[in-house]
Order: sequence, then C-alpha cells, then structure tokens
Amino acid sequence: MEIWINPACSKCRSAVRLLDAEGVGYTVRRYLEDVPSPDEIRAVLDRLGLEPWDITRTQEADAKELGLKEWSRVADARERWITALAAHPKLIQRPIITAEDGTAVVARTDEAVRDAMGR
Repeated sequence: MEIWINPACSKCRSAVRLLDAEGVGYTVRRYLEDVPSPDEIRAVLDRLGLEPWDITRTQEADAKELGLKEWSRVADARERWITALAAHPKLIQRPIITAEDGTAVVARTDEAVRDAMGR
C-alpha cells in the first residue's frame, strides 16, 4: 500500500494517523517532492477508475492561473489534464492510497482510508 501525501495537508495527516493506529504497513510518497510522471498519474487514474479532472484541485492558485475550470472534460482533453497534473503536482487531490488489490482511493475521509485498508 502506498499513500500520496502533502505533509501540510490535514486530511493527509489524518489518514496517516489512522493507518498507523491500525498497524497497517504502507509507503509514503511525498508527491510534491517525488512528482509522479504522466505514466504514474495515468496508472493511478486507472486504479481509481476516475478521470484527471476528477482528482484536480481546481481552487488552487495554479489551477486558476491555468484556467482549468474552462478546460474541456472529454476524452480528447485527458492528456492535457494529465500533463498539467504532472507539471503542477499541487493540483492533485490528496491523499491517494493505492490498495493491495490493485485499486486506489482518494482517502479524504476515515471511511475511505478504512475502505483502502480492507482491499
């Protein structure tokens, strides 16, 4: 199990605390420092069953500067979004947990973290 976190994020800290309290083994990826490649973002999206715009933090300053709210959200625009997430990792929703069964969850709630632990 791997968890993508930003240590400054309260939801990330909460998820890590819950994983620790449950004694679950996991690897931390500080994705702002160890930036995921476009291929890694594609793989996580496949595991999540989501599109890049589904995991984009559109209220961030970078998102506003890029005008992401106006970007198309169709299959032909997918690569543009993935490129933006790789270039601006702060835009990636967090935390993301990749589960043992090959799936992943955006773990913003204790329920989502527990769901990932059960997979």
